[in-house]
Amino acid sequence: MQTEIQNRKPEWLKIRPPSHENYFEIKKLLRSLNLYTVCEEARCPNIGECWAGGTATFMLLGDVCTRGCKFCAIKTGNPRGVVDKDEPQKVAQAIGQLKLKYVVITSVDRDDMSDHGSGHFAETVSNLRIVAPDLKIEVLTPDFLANPAWISKIVNAKPHVFAHNIETVERLTPKVRDPRAKYVQSLRVLKIVKEFDASMYTKSSLMLGLGETDDEIKKTLEDLQEVGCDVVTFGQYLQPTKRHLKVIEFVRPEKFEYWREYSEKMGFLYVASGAMVRSSYRAAEYFEAGTTRIGEIKNGN
Repeated sequence: MQTEIQNRKPEWLKIRPPSHENYFEIKKLLRSLNLYTVCEEARCPNIGECWAGGTATFMLLGDVCTRGCKFCAIKTGNPRGVVDKDEPQKVAQAIGQLKLKYVVITSVDRDDMSDHGSGHFAETVSNLRIVAPDLKIEVLTPDFLANPAWISKIVNAKPHVFAHNIETVERLTPKVRDPRAKYVQSLRVLKIVKEFDASMYTKSSLMLGLGETDDEIKKTLEDLQEVGCDVVTFGQYLQPTKRHLKVIEFVRPEKFEYWREYSEKMGFLYVASGAMVRSSYRAAEYFEAGTTRIGEIKNGN
């Protein structure tokens, strides 16, 4: 049985601070538009690499989440229904100025809103498709309580990728996630997307190092495939603050490589796996590789 370890990071988890010119330009523009990115709010270790490469993840609906997952660094509380109705247009404006090739749109959970923010999501995607028709758009959504009507709003706006993170294995879900976030409910979200549009790419992500077993990870991958999930990513859980869950294991690089190979053999379209990988990590590059692979399969290569 795994035992809790001290939160001393191994050599392979050391992060270089952001230094690329693009990083500082994006940061300045975001502040001028009063926009938030999950890259900053969730303290993503890849922020410098992704922003330098022209990919950014925008966070809608403010920076206060109505849920309190025990792994997440984003602030929790009650936003009291406060919404910036101009935000979809602001995001489009920012994308136009930044000339990004690939954008990820995510949000805090907003259980205080009548449709949990799904309409706001859809409007943002629609605006982006008008302003930047060549832009590839990925959404990384809350679970919306697996409500088909709310999910369909976003599917109908036609993002290129619909992502929703399962986060961890079923046994650990009650310990890791907010009580309103259910393992089966997250699977249902991904299934509903495919029911509305079978051609839309779906994606999910797993954090490792929380005490999960190999058999539990394999079962989760099987469950994801059963609902038609196309893409999976693996990353190392890192404790944001002392009040969050502690790391049980620092997973070695060769183990991440094992899960990449295992998942690809299962038939996932593409897999990103590594200690520093997060759901949106190098999303543009992996999307291009995945769609190229589809073309090769169709051509019999």
